[in-house]
Amino acid sequence: MVSEDIERLITLLAKLPGLGPRSARRAALNLIKRKETLMQPLAKAMADAAAATKSCSTCGNLDTRDPCKLCHDPRRDDTIICVVEDVADLWALERTSAFRGRYHVLGGTLSALDGVNPQDLKIPELVQRVHAGGVKEVILATNATVDGQTTAHYIADRLEPLGVTVSGLAHGVPVGGELDYLDDGTLSAALKARGPV
Repeated sequence: MVSEDIERLITLLAKLPGLGPRSARRAALNLIKRKETLMQPLAKAMADAAAATKSCSTCGNLDTRDPCKLCHDPRRDDTIICVVEDVADLWALERTSAFRGRYHVLGGTLSALDGVNPQDLKIPELVQRVHAGGVKEVILATNATVDGQTTAHYIADRLEPLGVTVSGLAHGVPVGGELDYLDDGTLSAALKARGPV
């Protein structure tokens, strides 16, 4: 029905998160129809990003320079490190503009089923950063999954001898959430993490 080149484009687009085969086909068609105004600038932007993007040697963020823009910013608080599983989590937290400390990207979570061990993640690098001094608090912002919580507990145990405060994100009812629509785990976490009004 379509040429090999177009089919290859559709196949590659379908590998992106949130795009299935039908959405990828529509996206490919849109790109082809708008070749000069969308497809060619997109291809150039992707090539430029692929050539220039690197992983920050300090925190693990993706940027065009090393150390990244966040690690290079002198206005950020060096005494607090927020630990996240992935760069997407770091970017999500940055969108809020609520955190002004430093970050540390683990590169995943511990998982016995998937064979991910502590040495497969950037946990030793985190311990080294804290051990170097100046850090007063480490916020464990891992996901509220079994693997995320296992990873958080493992890191907390590793950091305990260093005398740093280890905290975690609050779990529970989201802003604007209605109790009737929440799952049992979220409601249980909200009750356990209750505080004064």
